[in-house]
Amino acid sequence: MPKGGARARSGPAPDPTALRRERDAGEWTVLPAEGREGATPQWPLTDQTERETELWTALWVKPQALMWERYGQQLEVALYVRRLVEAEERGSFVNLSTLVRQMADSLGLTTPGMRANRWRITAEEAAPAKPVGRGRQAPAARSSRSRLKVVPSDGA
Repeated sequence: MPKGGARARSGPAPDPTALRRERDAGEWTVLPAEGREGATPQWPLTDQTERETELWTALWVKPQALMWERYGQQLEVALYVRRLVEAEERGSFVNLSTLVRQMADSLGLTTPGMRANRWRITAEEAAPAKPVGRGRQAPAARSSRSRLKVVPSDGA
């Protein structure tokens, strides 16, 4: 096992809201939540299976597909799909699943992969309110004036 030196995912995660750009060099790419529109690219490998067709079509509508298209990564996505289908099969080797995870990271399909690629997906929808406790509603906010207690003056 190698010792020392920088490794992928070592240190703190890059912060898209960092104030000091020289420390967190590089701009973040914001991808639209709606994903990629348009026709699915042609399958670049030989003999596409039905499962590969399903995955290939589903991947090319994701927001990350905009970047794959920009950088001409059709082959990389197809190889990921093929390895994923192989990893899904009963009795597949564990190292194949590791490879699939690494490929998903490099394609920005995982949260760490999105961070490493400096991609963010915009969410136009408002986040749902979080419940407080076990089904309880949050107490109504009171003004600071309403919390003051009136103390009668005794003339002193």
